[in-house]
Amino acid sequence: MLQTSLVYDSTALSRRAVYEIYGFFYRYKGSDPFASIRAPRYSFEPLAGQRRHAELVLNHRKLTSCVYQVQGLNIKPSDMITGDYIQLSLF
Repeated sequence: MLQTSLVYDSTALSRRAVYEIYGFFYRYKGSDPFASIRAPRYSFEPLAGQRRHAELVLNHRKLTSCVYQVQGLNIKPSDMITGDYIQLSLF
């Protein structure tokens, strides 16, 4: 069984870590640039090979109560493909 720990603070989020939210594995994509300072939102993207395919956006309250960091699982930099990389590879 995987060891998990509850995320208590948004500053502890990492793009390389794997998070378990509602029983599915996600990676942290970043904070929402259109959210206000008083009500921040954080977006998560599901890992490949799962039934969930939609991006998940959580507020700070849900972040501190529903998000668990999975210990020992990390995402390799080669697995993280951004939109900029895809755009540059077309040329």
